[in-house]
Amino acid sequence: MPLDQQTSRDFARVLSEALPYIQRFRGKTVVIKYGGNAMTEEHLKRGFARDVVLLKLVGINPVVVHGGGPQIGRLLEQIGKESKFIEGMRVTDRETMDVVEMVLGGLVNKEIVNLIHSHGGNAVGLTGKDGQLIQATKLEITRDNPELDATEIIDLGHVGKVAAINTSVVEMLDSGEFIPVIAPIGVGEDGASYNINADLVAGKVAEALGAEKLILLTNTPGLLDHDGELMTGLDGSQVESLVADGTIHGGMLPKIRTALEAVENGVSSSHIIDGRVEHAVMLEIFSDQGIGTLIQ
Repeated sequence: MPLDQQTSRDFARVLSEALPYIQRFRGKTVVIKYGGNAMTEEHLKRGFARDVVLLKLVGINPVVVHGGGPQIGRLLEQIGKESKFIEGMRVTDRETMDVVEMVLGGLVNKEIVNLIHSHGGNAVGLTGKDGQLIQATKLEITRDNPELDATEIIDLGHVGKVAAINTSVVEMLDSGEFIPVIAPIGVGEDGASYNINADLVAGKVAEALGAEKLILLTNTPGLLDHDGELMTGLDGSQVESLVADGTIHGGMLPKIRTALEAVENGVSSSHIIDGRVEHAVMLEIFSDQGIGTLIQ
């Protein structure tokens, strides 16, 4: 059935609007942190895969970094192991780390790879252990203990932070027309595995690659002000003011910090966008308006 006139005009407008962005970003790298609803709802998963494949086909290099916290939690529950969190971070003993590696590096990573393949792309799954991609050190946090009148060190087990990123494997895959899909598992100098926050890994990968964009998919429209209105076009000083007045708080705080640190270290722009919107990645990159919160 032929398209009606209005649909035809809308279709032509969308393609025309996308052209300058395809020209501008061709040959550039876009790092996408994939998680939340976009990773669990079937229509959103299909939309994400199509977006990533389209980026590659028009000459943009997408690099996907994924999370998998809910999937880890479900498997731990199935084996009768309790999940414990301190300041939002999963306490990861040796047994839990085995589960993390199995879920992130195996089940979740390969599901995403297969999803991209099913929509015509060529993806390769990696963990930070492959080619020493993510070199890590143990993360230690401290907090005040009023009872001891002192600061105590909290041991989170195999929870790490990024020490360095070795981009050679990712660059090789990009040049070979593959889409890297990275699980946020790092490796220490002693060979130990570390569970690392996926937002943080995405930011550090974007910095190391000199990416054009860092895109963090979330389950919110972006950063909202006190009236619930979306805020965008922020710079470092504005972000600090919003942290100081409490506008940025809770789970949004580390995402904003990651996004800001990325642009301060060479990434052209960071975007916190709503992964519950179908084709959110394509809308952000190829439309005049974009969606979500832009940090430059």
